Amino acid sequence: MSYLSFAQQALHYFNRPHETVCKQPLSGPSAWLGSDLKGDDGWIVHLRPAQVAELEAAHAEVQRRGITMDTMQREDFPLPRLAAVIKDWATELLDGRGFLVVRGLPVERWGDEVSAGIYWGIGLHLGRPGAQNPQNELLGHIINTGEDASNPYVRRYRTAGDIEYHCDLADAVGLLCLRPARSGGASRIVSSVSVYNELLRRRPDLVARLYEPFALDRRDESRQGPGWVPVIPCRYAGGKLRTFFHSDYFRSVIRHADAPAFTDQEKELLDLFESIANEPQLRFDMHFERGDIQLLSNHFVLHARTAYDDDPDPRRKRHLLRLWLSLT
Repeated sequence: MSYLSFAQQALHYFNRPHETVCKQPLSGPSAWLGSDLKGDDGWIVHLRPAQVAELEAAHAEVQRRGITMDTMQREDFPLPRLAAVIKDWATELLDGRGFLVVRGLPVERWGDEVSAGIYWGIGLHLGRPGAQNPQNELLGHIINTGEDASNPYVRRYRTAGDIEYHCDLADAVGLLCLRPARSGGASRIVSSVSVYNELLRRRPDLVARLYEPFALDRRDESRQGPGWVPVIPCRYAGGKLRTFFHSDYFRSVIRHADAPAFTDQEKELLDLFESIANEPQLRFDMHFERGDIQLLSNHFVLHARTAYDDDPDPRRKRHLLRLWLSLT
């Protein structure tokens, strides 16, 4: 298995089938409401002791053979029983709710290095890892580096500030919680299918614009070429609506003199789409426990984060590990 570069993964992600503008409300497991999930923990997968032991045995085999993370293949991390379960997780991302949380990794006992290695092995069984930036970072560290959250062009995951709704440039994103925040830092998610349904109900005249390109700020990820790229938010085919949305990057594109100016209709569409996504009935907030893996589809789920406070002890700072995965 070779790993996709940042550009390759983005091209794979945006290669979404399309037939027509969807003009009817959509149903199915991906069209969930946050209000329906309260009191329902069906989205949590609890690992059993035997499954944890299988992960530990696979990691021990990798260590015994001296295989490094950058050369590891799926077959190098043997999961004779758990592999089929992980395939079910991928199916849930592709054809189900579009998200789940795997709970029960003993990361405190394992330590950060072993936890990262086991998490990487799980990712190999889920799909194909890809780079998260042009520097080809494959395992991202989500930690507050002290950068200014008020800077509108900073990569906000490196701050403790809030993060608006967005999708990442991969079929799925995984976050392993090594240490949660002292307070705050809730993961806020919403079904992009349900947001679309509500937009269709309120303002059907705006829906077709989602099937035309918006300019997306590249945020200086690459010094080559223009500072923005055109992307199409919605594609619909085979009864499935796949949505890409990135609030901050759609809006900050105006800093580029050659980017197209927003029309009044486009401003109204972005504002309404985001307003619907933030409505309490639609959104769902979850807090990470140590050892949780959150898995999200970037086709059917938008994710955001609330601001947080860190522990003053650097050893106890909030720290997540991020994977971007192609599932097909």
